[in-house]
Amino acid sequence: MEKTGLGSRLIIVCGLPGSGKTTLAKVLESRLRAIRFSPDEWMDALLINLWDEEKRAKIEALQWKFSQELLGLGLTVIIEWGTWGRTERDTLRLGARALGATVELHHVSAAEDVIFDRIQRRGREKPPIERDAVSRWFELFQAPTPEEMALFDKPLLADLTTGRN
Repeated sequence: MEKTGLGSRLIIVCGLPGSGKTTLAKVLESRLRAIRFSPDEWMDALLINLWDEEKRAKIEALQWKFSQELLGLGLTVIIEWGTWGRTERDTLRLGARALGATVELHHVSAAEDVIFDRIQRRGREKPPIERDAVSRWFELFQAPTPEEMALFDKPLLADLTTGRN
Protein backbone atom coordinates (compact mmCIF):
# COMPACT_ATOMS: atom_id res chain seq x y z
CA MET A 1 0.00 0.00 0.00
CA GLU A 2 1.41 3.39 -0.97
CA LYS A 3 1.42 6.32 1.39
CA THR A 4 -0.80 9.24 0.44
CA GLY A 5 2.08 11.63 0.99
CA LEU A 6 0.04 13.37 3.67
CA GLY A 7 1.19 11.33 6.68
CA SER A 8 -0.83 8.92 8.73
CA ARG A 9 -4.55 9.46 9.02
CA LEU A 10 -7.28 7.77 11.04
CA ILE A 11 -10.79 8.03 9.67
CA ILE A 12 -13.57 7.12 12.10
CA VAL A 13 -16.96 6.38 10.54
CA CYS A 14 -19.69 6.45 13.18
CA GLY A 15 -23.39 5.77 13.04
CA LEU A 16 -26.08 3.23 13.79
CA PRO A 17 -26.48 -0.08 11.96
CA GLY A 18 -28.08 0.53 8.57
CA SER A 19 -27.10 4.20 8.48
CA GLY A 20 -24.64 3.82 5.59
CA LYS A 21 -21.30 3.43 7.39
CA THR A 22 -20.06 0.57 5.23
CA THR A 23 -21.08 2.29 2.00
CA LEU A 24 -19.18 5.44 2.96
CA ALA A 25 -16.19 3.57 4.40
CA LYS A 26 -15.77 1.50 1.22
CA VAL A 27 -15.82 4.62 -0.96
CA LEU A 28 -13.23 6.31 1.26
CA GLU A 29 -11.16 3.11 1.31
CA SER A 30 -11.03 3.03 -2.47
CA ARG A 31 -10.52 6.75 -3.05
CA LEU A 32 -7.83 7.14 -0.38
CA ARG A 33 -6.12 3.76 -0.78
CA ALA A 34 -6.80 3.11 2.89
CA ILE A 35 -7.07 0.03 5.07
CA ARG A 36 -10.59 -0.45 6.44
CA PHE A 37 -11.46 -2.32 9.62
CA SER A 38 -15.03 -3.57 10.11
CA PRO A 39 -15.75 -5.97 12.97
CA ASP A 40 -18.94 -7.18 11.25
CA GLU A 41 -16.95 -8.49 8.30
CA TRP A 42 -14.47 -10.32 10.54
CA MET A 43 -17.32 -11.76 12.62
CA ASP A 44 -19.11 -12.95 9.48
CA ALA A 45 -15.91 -14.55 8.18
CA LEU A 46 -15.40 -16.36 11.51
CA LEU A 47 -19.10 -17.35 11.74
CA ILE A 48 -19.52 -15.36 14.97
CA ASN A 49 -22.92 -13.94 15.92
CA LEU A 50 -22.88 -10.19 15.16
CA TRP A 51 -24.42 -9.48 18.57
CA ASP A 52 -21.75 -11.34 20.59
CA GLU A 53 -20.43 -8.26 22.38
CA GLU A 54 -17.54 -10.06 24.10
CA LYS A 55 -16.11 -11.36 20.81
CA ARG A 56 -16.81 -8.03 19.09
CA ALA A 57 -14.78 -6.25 21.77
CA LYS A 58 -11.86 -8.64 21.24
CA ILE A 59 -11.99 -8.17 17.46
CA GLU A 60 -12.13 -4.39 17.82
CA ALA A 61 -9.14 -4.50 20.21
CA LEU A 62 -7.19 -6.53 17.66
CA GLN A 63 -8.23 -4.18 14.84
CA TRP A 64 -7.12 -1.18 16.93
CA LYS A 65 -3.74 -2.84 17.55
CA PHE A 66 -3.27 -3.33 13.79
CA SER A 67 -4.53 0.22 13.15
CA GLN A 68 -1.89 1.69 15.44
CA GLU A 69 0.85 -0.27 13.69
CA LEU A 70 -0.37 0.90 10.27
CA LEU A 71 -0.67 4.52 11.45
CA GLY A 72 2.90 4.23 12.71
CA LEU A 73 3.88 3.34 9.13
CA GLY A 74 2.25 6.52 7.83
CA LEU A 75 -0.82 4.87 6.29
CA THR A 76 -4.50 5.78 6.24
CA VAL A 77 -6.80 3.60 8.34
CA ILE A 78 -10.59 3.57 8.46
CA ILE A 79 -12.35 2.39 11.62
CA GLU A 80 -15.94 1.40 10.84
CA TRP A 81 -17.14 0.28 14.26
CA GLY A 82 -20.19 2.45 14.78
CA THR A 83 -18.51 4.18 17.76
CA TRP A 84 -21.81 4.96 19.46
CA GLY A 85 -20.30 6.89 22.36
CA ARG A 86 -18.16 9.98 22.60
CA THR A 87 -15.69 8.31 24.97
CA GLU A 88 -14.95 5.62 22.37
CA ARG A 89 -14.37 8.26 19.69
CA ASP A 90 -12.18 10.28 22.11
CA THR A 91 -10.06 7.21 22.87
CA LEU A 92 -9.45 6.56 19.17
CA ARG A 93 -8.75 10.24 18.42
CA LEU A 94 -6.29 10.65 21.26
CA GLY A 95 -4.59 7.32 20.54
CA ALA A 96 -4.07 8.22 16.88
CA ARG A 97 -2.90 11.74 17.73
CA ALA A 98 -0.33 10.26 20.12
CA LEU A 99 1.11 8.53 17.04
CA GLY A 100 1.22 11.81 15.11
CA ALA A 101 -1.78 10.98 12.91
CA THR A 102 -4.45 13.34 11.72
CA VAL A 103 -7.94 12.16 12.63
CA GLU A 104 -11.24 12.58 10.78
CA LEU A 105 -14.72 11.83 12.06
CA HIS A 106 -17.55 11.09 9.66
CA HIS A 107 -21.02 10.78 11.21
CA VAL A 108 -23.49 8.93 9.02
CA SER A 109 -27.16 9.10 9.94
CA ALA A 110 -30.55 8.18 8.55
CA ALA A 111 -34.11 8.36 9.77
CA GLU A 112 -35.34 5.59 12.04
CA ASP A 113 -37.74 4.25 9.37
CA VAL A 114 -34.94 4.15 6.79
CA ILE A 115 -32.59 2.31 9.14
CA PHE A 116 -35.23 -0.26 10.07
CA ASP A 117 -36.09 -0.83 6.39
CA ARG A 118 -32.42 -1.24 5.39
CA ILE A 119 -31.77 -3.73 8.19
CA GLN A 120 -34.84 -5.75 7.23
CA ARG A 121 -33.83 -5.79 3.54
CA ARG A 122 -30.27 -6.92 4.17
CA GLY A 123 -31.52 -9.72 6.42
CA ARG A 124 -28.15 -10.39 8.11
CA GLU A 125 -29.37 -10.43 11.69
CA LYS A 126 -30.56 -13.69 13.21
CA PRO A 127 -33.05 -13.33 14.77
CA PRO A 128 -34.34 -10.31 12.83
CA ILE A 129 -34.11 -6.92 14.53
CA GLU A 130 -37.38 -5.72 16.03
CA ARG A 131 -38.65 -2.19 15.44
CA ASP A 132 -38.45 -1.26 19.14
CA ALA A 133 -34.75 -2.23 19.20
CA VAL A 134 -34.03 0.38 16.53
CA SER A 135 -35.87 2.97 18.60
CA ARG A 136 -33.72 2.08 21.63
CA TRP A 137 -30.58 2.47 19.49
CA PHE A 138 -31.55 6.08 18.77
CA GLU A 139 -31.84 6.69 22.52
CA LEU A 140 -28.42 5.13 23.23
CA PHE A 141 -26.41 6.62 20.36
CA GLN A 142 -24.45 9.77 21.23
CA ALA A 143 -24.35 11.74 17.99
CA PRO A 144 -21.28 13.95 17.68
CA THR A 145 -21.96 17.55 18.65
CA PRO A 146 -20.47 20.50 16.76
CA GLU A 147 -18.05 20.92 19.69
CA GLU A 148 -16.87 17.32 19.32
CA MET A 149 -16.58 17.61 15.53
CA ALA A 150 -14.31 20.63 16.04
CA LEU A 151 -11.77 18.34 17.77
CA PHE A 152 -11.18 16.46 14.50
CA ASP A 153 -9.25 17.39 11.38
CA LYS A 154 -10.87 18.48 8.13
CA PRO A 155 -11.72 15.46 5.94
CA LEU A 156 -9.65 14.87 2.81
CA LEU A 157 -12.90 14.06 0.99
CA ALA A 158 -16.44 15.14 1.74
CA ASP A 159 -18.72 12.25 2.64
CA LEU A 160 -19.51 11.02 -0.81
CA THR A 161 -22.73 9.22 0.06
CA THR A 162 -24.46 11.76 2.29
CA GLY A 163 -22.77 15.10 1.73
CA ARG A 164 -22.14 15.27 5.50
CA ASN A 165 -18.84 15.59 7.35
